[in-house]
Amino acid sequence: MTEATFQVRVPAPLLQYGLNQEQVQHRLVEWLVLSLFTEGHISSGKSARLLNIPRVEFLALLRARGIAYVNYTAEELAEEFQAVGKLEVKPNG
Repeated sequence: MTEATFQVRVPAPLLQYGLNQEQVQHRLVEWLVLSLFTEGHISSGKSARLLNIPRVEFLALLRARGIAYVNYTAEELAEEFQAVGKLEVKPNG
């Protein structure tokens, strides 16, 4: 994936929380992807690819950040049904 470089100014008081440059970079990319997703500009699949994580991990990230995921496209719904079909059902006990 190609990249672009931006210079970002971060207020010095934010650095007291122990974030290094790599962690700030990660959080900025995550925030941008989540913003684009919640605004409807990109799908969950595209979001996961941009973050270089599996789609199921992206859905867990949404949950962790308190972002609801309810707008399935037909393709995404088919993917979900396919994933559910692959789940192994274990008997209770």
